[in-house]
Amino acid sequence: MAEIIRYEQVDIHYNGALAVHDVSFSVAEGEILGIVGESGSGKSTLLKAAMGMLGREGLVTRGDIYYKGLDLPDISDKERQKISGAEIGMIFQQAGSSFCPIRRIGTQIKEMMAAHGYTDARAVEIEACELLHKFGFAEPKRIWASYPFELSGGMQQRVAVAAAMLLKPKILLADEPTSALDVTVQKQVIEEMLLARELFGTAIILVTHNIGVIRAMADTMLVLHQGKVMEYGKAKEILNNPQSPYTQKLLAAVPRLRRSALTYGQDSASQAS
Repeated sequence: MAEIIRYEQVDIHYNGALAVHDVSFSVAEGEILGIVGESGSGKSTLLKAAMGMLGREGLVTRGDIYYKGLDLPDISDKERQKISGAEIGMIFQQAGSSFCPIRRIGTQIKEMMAAHGYTDARAVEIEACELLHKFGFAEPKRIWASYPFELSGGMQQRVAVAAAMLLKPKILLADEPTSALDVTVQKQVIEEMLLARELFGTAIILVTHNIGVIRAMADTMLVLHQGKVMEYGKAKEILNNPQSPYTQKLLAAVPRLRRSALTYGQDSASQAS
């Protein structure tokens, strides 16, 4: 499968301090890479670097992040605006909060799509409702007409995933997308992202504390500690036979719960944070 994105020996500094050091990995079409590690290990920083979201305090000081031959830290604002959302999507921990609470969901989705050239409002509504239906929403038209405050936090998160996928991005960067949700909604969000891969061939980079989510989703896995790569390879191999002492410690901190809980979300490495 063709490569979608590649990090090569990336260093990132925040306020002059080294936050990420010598990180390299790649993601192919349709591949799901899970990035795990303690809080402050640099997981989210890696995603923000690709999206140009490090702020004034953050800077990629060494290495490259390639997407379709473009070195993302060096592209212009115009180039970034063109590919952000349309080709590289992103979901945050509380993605639902990105919706304006006093404007209808449908209105905001139409504006998002229009910004990327999809100006047929009726066609956008039809496609959005079809995708919401595929994602398991029983009443997509009601969701379309709702204000965000009329939906639960978990429902907002699921709608945000669907909205991100309307543009059919080549890769989705998901930063702790399930951590604020209860187990049932976590399962639904995981199933939405897996369905997005099935429908559109979308690659996913998933940042999470939750080893259960990694078990359910990831093809490959990268373990970070204090900004450095401890382990990188096939997820099943690392989960079943970790080589790094840090990874062994991280996985040992996961509570061994019943199988149903392990599958979606209660198998969490947050205790190691």
